[in-house]
Amino acid sequence: MSNGTLSAEVKADGAELCSLRDASGTEVLWQAGPVWPRHAPVLFPIVGRLKDDTLRHEGRAHRLTQHGFARDKRFAWLNRSATACRLVLHEDAETRAAYPFAFRLEIAYELDDDAIEERLTVTNPGRSVLPASLGTHPGFAWPLADGLDKRAHLLEFAEPETAPVRRLADGLLRAQSEPTPITGRTLALEPALFAADAVILPEPASRSVRYTAPGAPAIEVAWEGFRQLGLWSRAEGDFLCIEPWHGTASPSDFDGEFLDKPGLMLLPPGEHRTLSIRIRLC
Repeated sequence: MSNGTLSAEVKADGAELCSLRDASGTEVLWQAGPVWPRHAPVLFPIVGRLKDDTLRHEGRAHRLTQHGFARDKRFAWLNRSATACRLVLHEDAETRAAYPFAFRLEIAYELDDDAIEERLTVTNPGRSVLPASLGTHPGFAWPLADGLDKRAHLLEFAEPETAPVRRLADGLLRAQSEPTPITGRTLALEPALFAADAVILPEPASRSVRYTAPGAPAIEVAWEGFRQLGLWSRAEGDFLCIEPWHGTASPSDFDGEFLDKPGLMLLPPGEHRTLSIRIRLC
């Protein structure tokens, strides 16, 4: 897709945005290196891990691994144009073995001037409540330009973020929160920040954040409908993930019925929920 200001590529596998370039052709997404072989995966029907990678429902145990299966499933194209596309995924025998619920997941992308918007819609076509989490996971180049020190980069939040953050242990949510590393509206980025895995804002006051560095174009990520924000990187990888989520990994002490898992969307039969993320180069 291209509109003269931005160009983007989306693949049917995972309905994943895999390239986002500005008018000069500069790529801003991480290009799926060995350290982390993805670009911007869709997280569904869970975000993070379940204890022992096990979903428990109505007395049965189902194996469902980290971040769910949508990122590894091939979506069907609904339409494609020069500046937009839509894809869809339905349940099948493979998904029901891991996640015993009927669902429809539609992902739409559209270029709009200097931004790309991703809309994610979950629909419940079944006869019982649909429990689900949904997340985005875009990885951006870090550093933003050749020659920049990683430690020169900042995240600037739209609002002060003073609340404690959550961290993970073995992929599960730790019981205790921690003081935020954010000072007012600003988070100074450095690789050591992610030595203990992701930094999770459980209830961010902001609905947008700017990723900046001196002498480099900024990236603004804005979201609607998502309740949490995850920030993640690996010391050996040149990427920073800014991840709006609805739902998190299971608390470390939770191993019960999936419908009781904290943070899920619970969609009644016939209903749907649309969440969105907008990435702007500025």
